[in-house]
Amino acid sequence: MNQRFHFMKTAFLKLPFHFSEEKLLQDLEVCKKYNFTSHFNKNDYSGDWTSISLRSQNGEMSNIFALPQNNEKYKDTELLQECTYFKMIIDSFECEKESIRLLNLKPGSVIKEHTDYNLGYEDGIFRIHIPITTNKGVHFFINYEEVKMLPSECWYGNFNFTHSVRNDGKIDRIHLVMDCLRNDWSDKLFAENGYNFEAEYQQSEYSRETKLQMIEQLKLMDTETSKAMIAQLEREL
Repeated sequence: MNQRFHFMKTAFLKLPFHFSEEKLLQDLEVCKKYNFTSHFNKNDYSGDWTSISLRSQNGEMSNIFALPQNNEKYKDTELLQECTYFKMIIDSFECEKESIRLLNLKPGSVIKEHTDYNLGYEDGIFRIHIPITTNKGVHFFINYEEVKMLPSECWYGNFNFTHSVRNDGKIDRIHLVMDCLRNDWSDKLFAENGYNFEAEYQQSEYSRETKLQMIEQLKLMDTETSKAMIAQLEREL
């Protein structure tokens, strides 16, 4: 992405929620009884990066795609019904939700620098990270700035920006990750916590290199939606 248009945009934001670390860990133990699925985009990471869904398009725990694959509405998975505290957190966000997953980056693993497609607040969607387990050796960069997210905190990140993560520690880095749809409630929340609304209306555009990277990532998904996105990006090249 052409960074010079985005210096004033909010790359990340700590939100004023603090959850129970003990209860987060209790629900995590429930999830660990099930198999986590390796992340589909093998080009974007090295090591072991896995996920399990609490909400997905077909309601299956193993469907970890974050982008819509068709016109179906997202559904809670059976796993979410077993995780009462996760469900309480999710319900406390007064907006619609799409994909909701646990993402686990194992020790020694790296999520390489990349950008996502239309995943900033200005796009009408916002991704929330709630760390459950982490360590001092986890280094999470958004727009080339390190963001230290601690267990039970709540963060927004604009993943249109270049971002990367590495786990140099000895324990898993597991986050509860929610994709939420922007509304009046979230606008008020973001405004109260320092989001720069003026900057989001500035003209921005993806560089040719970023568009090519996006196309390669979308090809891995092989869905009707990803194919439509690829066609649009190719027209813009």
